[in-house]
Amino acid sequence: MAQTGQKQPQRSSGHHRAPQRRRAHQDEAGIIPVLARTVRAIENAAERGKVNSSGRIRFRIVAMLVREERARIKSDASIGETERNKELTRLEGIATIMAKTAARDSSLIQLLTDTSPLGPQAQEVRRAMLLDAGAELSPDELVIVTETPAKPAAEERQVVPQSVRQYQMSNPFLAPDFSTGAAVPSVSGRLSNWELMEPLFRSFEQGGQGAATMPLPEGGPLQTPGGLELMRHQARFVASAKQGHRTYLLADEPGLGKTAQALVSAFVTASYPLLVVVPNVVKMNWAREVEKWTPQRSVTVVHGDGEDLDAFADIVVVNYEVLDRHVAWLGRRGFKGMIVDEAHFIKNRDSQRSRNVQTLSRSIRAAHPRALMIALTGTPLINQIEDFRMIWQYLGWIDEKKPLAELMHRLEETELNPGDPGFFGAARKAVVDMGIVRRKKADVASDIPARRIADIPVELDGEEGRSIREAERALVTRLLERYRRVSVSRPEMAPAEVIRLVAHAELEENRSQGGEGAPGDNVFTMVRRIGQAKATPAADYTVNLARNVGKVVFFAKHIDVMDAAEQHFHRAGLTTISIRGDQSAKSRQAQIDAFANDPSVAVAVCSLTAAGVGVNLQAASNVVLAELSWTDAEQTQAIDRVHRIGQSLPVTAWRIIAAQTIDRRIAELIDSKAGLAARALDGAEATETGSGSVQLDALVALLADAVEASTL
Repeated sequence: MAQTGQKQPQRSSGHHRAPQRRRAHQDEAGIIPVLARTVRAIENAAERGKVNSSGRIRFRIVAMLVREERARIKSDASIGETERNKELTRLEGIATIMAKTAARDSSLIQLLTDTSPLGPQAQEVRRAMLLDAGAELSPDELVIVTETPAKPAAEERQVVPQSVRQYQMSNPFLAPDFSTGAAVPSVSGRLSNWELMEPLFRSFEQGGQGAATMPLPEGGPLQTPGGLELMRHQARFVASAKQGHRTYLLADEPGLGKTAQALVSAFVTASYPLLVVVPNVVKMNWAREVEKWTPQRSVTVVHGDGEDLDAFADIVVVNYEVLDRHVAWLGRRGFKGMIVDEAHFIKNRDSQRSRNVQTLSRSIRAAHPRALMIALTGTPLINQIEDFRMIWQYLGWIDEKKPLAELMHRLEETELNPGDPGFFGAARKAVVDMGIVRRKKADVASDIPARRIADIPVELDGEEGRSIREAERALVTRLLERYRRVSVSRPEMAPAEVIRLVAHAELEENRSQGGEGAPGDNVFTMVRRIGQAKATPAADYTVNLARNVGKVVFFAKHIDVMDAAEQHFHRAGLTTISIRGDQSAKSRQAQIDAFANDPSVAVAVCSLTAAGVGVNLQAASNVVLAELSWTDAEQTQAIDRVHRIGQSLPVTAWRIIAAQTIDRRIAELIDSKAGLAARALDGAEATETGSGSVQLDALVALLADAVEASTL
């Protein structure tokens, strides 16, 4: 048997084992004093200001080693109970200091429990601490893994849709096109032997204040291929791309039209075919925006295994969730441009979606060195400066270890190195000039309408979505059968008159049976079910907004939709207030005051009817309408809780529309009623598209479409 205190060599096993270290009962030996010294230094840094990236790495490693040491002490049978308690108490002291430090710098909190794989720099820090503590390291721990190989998606997950096979057969030779230009050659100069990644990240903490926006040309045409007009700040971005810039981190606040800027830039640079990678909740909206801004270009959306996609389309839109199935054929498609929406989704380099995006980015840039690469996000930084890393890598500015040729060339031109006082400011400018563009609403308020409504179509997936579409088809079938019976019995009536008569009879029957509480599916129950199905995607969109721009007001008609949204917000870590019809005046005012005055409150969840009047929510400038009202007036009242006297920013209302359902028709009808009201009250030029209730007009529209389709 081994003598007590004798060191034993590490044996290889199938599981990781913490290395044996010097006996923990020696107060000045072992890992605990090393951890204590390190955490005290980080605590002092936090007291002076925010902890830098190097300190954050050390903080994370201390947390990891504290967990390992606690587990070792608890399981070591050779340590007596008194000594065990003493060592655990010392570790608790370190943990207490860490908690206090994290309270000063809240971005450290998540590092206390971070168990993701360590990068090369973090591995170096861990090894140095263990060696300083006198630990015996295994050969595996002495080797630093400098690059994590990308793991290809599982073969069984890869698909090649039939349309893609047809495209490949019609284009058998998809060779790389190097005619558009060559990559900037490697630079070997005075900075070649400097460690530059940490100084580059630190330059955004210490390199000066002010907006991180590259110089953009003034002017440029405002007219777009779709016949719409760009706002001035949008036109400047497009002009930059037209003049030859090709890589961008476009970090404008939501509401400033990042989608339009990216799509029109692709048009003016002829960056087709174009790949667009997006979150699922905005996938349909991207297809709609393509048709609006660049109608000359065809677009296809990848759903599931891609059975219905058109591989010949100019623009392919795919969501992160299914990207792993399509990486192989997308990498061979020959894209000349790539847009990644909500690019902060790829900040974790070990996530599957990040690896997929980086794989596609490398293949596109290799084949087309002058490809248009755009990352869109209102929040490029979530917790730390290093959140930039994977976005910069996607854009081709850096690799795993160092700046790539163009950025290195810009750094060389500064004639400074990380030891010079002016380096951080110059380095920050060099990175920004690579293509960072960040404008806030306040910066371009004069460009933006004071109040506007933007529709966000979402696809209702799964069984719930299928059930709603089947119910809508059943409703249309019932209306069509009635139409045919009436047409036979009343041959003197025009088709339009019969349609309106049938729709009116259906509506009156629905009302007499109790509206949305009636058995079976009618126009009222359909809209109610759609609202319930939209609760989660609407809440998810609100979470992204809140993280991008701050406070958001979320409106819904029904309590169950509000409840589902609040649960989603709480799971996402957002603090909310709620304004409902059953509150006392005092309770309601307390909620309103909290939204206005408490910086931690991110979302106001409001009843469309209860909070639509007499409530001031102008602490926000973004509104999400999760459910549609039956009247434009009710919708306007809700938006005006934010768009009111004292509001200094343009207000954007985001309407969540269920694609391929009656929801879209209702939105169009509400807008037409708004035009009618503008003519009647303000003398505005507006086209009257009909009169009567939205419910009736929705049924008329459904039946008219069905009648037209049946006669083709």
